[in-house]
Amino acid sequence: MKLFVAMSGGVDSAVAALLLRRAGHDVVGIHLRTGVVGDAAAPGAKPRCCGADEAEDARRAAAILGVPFFVQNAEREFGAIIDRFAEAYAEGRTPNPCIDCNREVKFGALLRRARALGAEAVATGHYARRVARGGGWALARARDARKDQSYVLYGLGQEELASARFPLGDLEKGEVRELAREAGLPVADKPESQEICFVPSGDYRAVVRERRPDAFEGGKIVDADGREVGAHGGVGGFTVGQRRGLGLASSEPLYVLGIEPGARRVRVGPRRAAGALEATLRDVRWSSAVPPAPLEVDAMLRYRARTVRASVSPLPGAGARLRFREPAWPVTPGQAAVLYEGDVVLGGGILTAGSSGPGPA
Repeated sequence: MKLFVAMSGGVDSAVAALLLRRAGHDVVGIHLRTGVVGDAAAPGAKPRCCGADEAEDARRAAAILGVPFFVQNAEREFGAIIDRFAEAYAEGRTPNPCIDCNREVKFGALLRRARALGAEAVATGHYARRVARGGGWALARARDARKDQSYVLYGLGQEELASARFPLGDLEKGEVRELAREAGLPVADKPESQEICFVPSGDYRAVVRERRPDAFEGGKIVDADGREVGAHGGVGGFTVGQRRGLGLASSEPLYVLGIEPGARRVRVGPRRAAGALEATLRDVRWSSAVPPAPLEVDAMLRYRARTVRASVSPLPGAGARLRFREPAWPVTPGQAAVLYEGDVVLGGGILTAGSSGPGPA
């Protein structure tokens, strides 16, 4: 089988290519050029999963493995993702750009090119599994729960899953590094990349400020009753559920309960006021058919967060409603709620709002 392997320059994608090569497949290594630039030596900078400075590591790994290596220009697609990232913060939402990247770039633009060049599948170094289910395919959690990345892959449907391969799904991280060492790959002990590859400094606000400076116009911080308790430097610096960096003195910890970008207002309060009994989702994607309602699921409301038990009911227009057994915290607009049945991903969508109830103490 001819496969394209998305080689980011890290150990995981290099070992994915190694395993497929050993299995006898016709492997082609592809590095996605995103157009992201930055000083890797800058204070606070961390390795990036697909920054321009990673291409050489990917090329060296491919040479050692004896597989062809190419670079694909994905600047246009990736630029649109960064624009939406900044727009979301300006509108009071907290996005996860890795979800869009996986769906639109790695299993979008790259998969289309792979098929055009005669490849049957695209493989990545994600920690996830593809399993047969109901005559089709489903995404499932990786064996290594600490590294599981099924959350950021929930947007893959049947067409994408049919052409996806995840060679690391049954491995633990330590095993992956050991395989790399045995194969003489120079990335065997390379540090982990950070989640947001286009924010090498770790300060997402710099990206938002560059593309949406209006998100940093000052405004008021108010309590749950609407009384002014402080001021802020822009809604682009806040996320629902945030505790640190509020600059407020209080007898008890305060959290961001809501963001009102139109009024440039941030609402705060104690955690006990923040639990949500319900939440609505938009842009819901199901792995296969829309399930019967209501359906009991385990919902993950943030990447690698503890799941919460809920019932889900599909709504018209690719929406859904979640009802939690116990008040959930935090329900952050813009984040994804990924729905599991055991280890299997049923689907997911983007959180738009939560209906509050008595929160945890």
